[in-house]
Amino acid sequence: EVQLVESGGGLVQPGGSLRLSCAASGFTFSSYAMSWVRQAPGKGLEWVSAINSGGGSTSYADSVKGRFTISRDNVKNTVYLQMNDLKPEDTAVYYCSIGVYWGQGTQVTVSS
Repeated sequence: EVQLVESGGGLVQPGGSLRLSCAASGFTFSSYAMSWVRQAPGKGLEWVSAINSGGGSTSYADSVKGRFTISRDNVKNTVYLQMNDLKPEDTAVYYCSIGVYWGQGTQVTVSS
């Protein structure tokens, strides 16, 4: 059974940083690309970032490029999202995903 468990969210002031983690199990983690997506209050899903299976190729939405960094540890079966210079518009529930599978999400709130 595929399981994705996100953690690391919280309340942070504008300009602050958070590091999200997503622990994966139930599949061969090192064989699959992983993604982060988010959903802001009252809005649809927004793709944020993706990383290939080996970690050597990454991509980002324009809205987070230069501020967010995705990475993975194929020994720990975990994907990360380092978020710097956070803005109020980054407030959302953040999910990691693989194909049709999603975690439960972690809330990120950026507010002074």
